[in-house]
Formats: sequence, C-alpha cells, structure tokens
Amino acid sequence: MEEEWRKWEDLEIDCLSNIFRRLALEELILDVSFVCKSWYKASLDPLCWQILNFEKLDFSPESRFAKKFKGKYAILNFSFAGFMNLVVGRSCGLATELRFPLDGVSIQDLVSAANKCQRLKVITLPKLMLEHEVHITELAAKWKELERLEMGSKPSPFTRLAARISTNCKKFRALKMAGSIKREDATAIAGCFKGIKELDLSRAYLPKEHLVVIVKGCKEIEKLILNECVGFDSGDEEIRKLVDGIKIFESRGSVVFDDYDFENDDCDPLNVCVM
Repeated sequence: MEEEWRKWEDLEIDCLSNIFRRLALEELILDVSFVCKSWYKASLDPLCWQILNFEKLDFSPESRFAKKFKGKYAILNFSFAGFMNLVVGRSCGLATELRFPLDGVSIQDLVSAANKCQRLKVITLPKLMLEHEVHITELAAKWKELERLEMGSKPSPFTRLAARISTNCKKFRALKMAGSIKREDATAIAGCFKGIKELDLSRAYLPKEHLVVIVKGCKEIEKLILNECVGFDSGDEEIRKLVDGIKIFESRGSVVFDDYDFENDDCDPLNVCVM
C-alpha cells in the first residue's frame, strides 16, 4: 500500500504553532506568515511571540530586512517603532523575553513595550539619552517576573534601579552591565542582589576594592564574568582566593589602569561600550 504523506499546510494548527515557536522573528514575520492561510493562522498564536529579539535585525531604512518587510507588507515607510508595535501586539502580553537593539530606540518605544509586556523574565535595554534614563526605574516596577537584566552601559540612576528591582522582582537572578562601577554601585549590587546567581560586568571600570564588596555581599553567585575590566589585575591572588568557591569565574584581559579619571561617568569611555 502506498504510504500517505501529509502536506505541511494540512497539519493541525496546534502542531504548526508548536513548530513556529522555535523560529526567529524574521522567519515568523516575513516567511511563514505568507506561505498559506493555515500557516498564517498558526503564526498568530501569541505563544509564537514570547521571545522578541530585535538585536540581530538591521532596522536601517536601506537594510535587506527593511526592504523585504516593505515589499511583503506593501508599505512605503518602515520604522523600528512600527515593527515593534506589530510583534508586541501579536504577543498579546505573553512575551517573556525582550531584547532591544542598542541604538535607534526611543523612550516612547521602551515605555510602550513595558506597558504591554508585563510578564517579561529577560530584557536587554537600549542605550538611552541621559535625561531618559530616569524612567528605567519607573518601568522596572512593571516587570514583577523579571529574572535577567542586560544593559550596554550603567544608567545614571543605577542605585535606585537596584533598590526597585530588589523590592519588586523577587525572582531576579542575573545582571549584565558595563560602565564605571563606583563604590555606591558596588554597595547597591551587594546589598540589593544578595541572591543573584549570575553577574557579568565585562568591560567595566571596576576597582579591586569595589569587586571585593560585590563578591562578599553576593554569596550565592555561581557565574561571575569580568572580562576586559579596568581596575584590577586578573591574576591577583587575593581575588583568586575570594572567588574560589564560584563555579564559573572569568577575568580575561582585566588590568589595573589609572591614567584616566573613570570615576566621572561623563568622561568614562567604557560607559558607552557595547557588550
């Protein structure tokens, strides 16, 4: 008897949806949605849009992605804000991971996403203008399920942000951030994130004494990444002994360097580095 083969378009909606959840945003929005009606219907399942990773997409007007999007949707103008609103809308508030590109995101975009995505567990924040960084603390109040926060540079109200996360986000366990880690920042990390499991301060200005404060305060750290930092020697024996109980510790390329005044955030070249 000849074996029967089912066509992809004949698969049950639930089955298709389960497959589509593994796809990246570009594939979901530009490919599967245009194959056939059943695929389009399956792609509208909010569970397909739980992970919203914008980091790997090029949103410049002349990029391949932008041109393909305009062609598929028969539109003349393309913007990050418009694209974000489309995919955030399809998530229906169920998004658990939101990763912004470093540049090209307005405070209005961030506020809009924060209001519509209140179940976030993971968020990567964009680089904001100094006067807009104050809003990050307000937005953190909406992310009660937040577990991981990544920032390309330390925001100016970091100590207030740490306090808000400590109070509001009981499941918080991972922080990734560059910038100038001052004593008050180290104290905030040690005091507010005592139960943190993962900390990545790679490419930060981190004096040895501030690192000691962090390690002594965060006794549950399992993964500490301090690659290419300025302020301590990666081969320092005292530090090696201090982190001996941490499962994963990296400090490749970290050096003591005092030629610049890194204590001033405005003059800190590491404060705007991309992680």
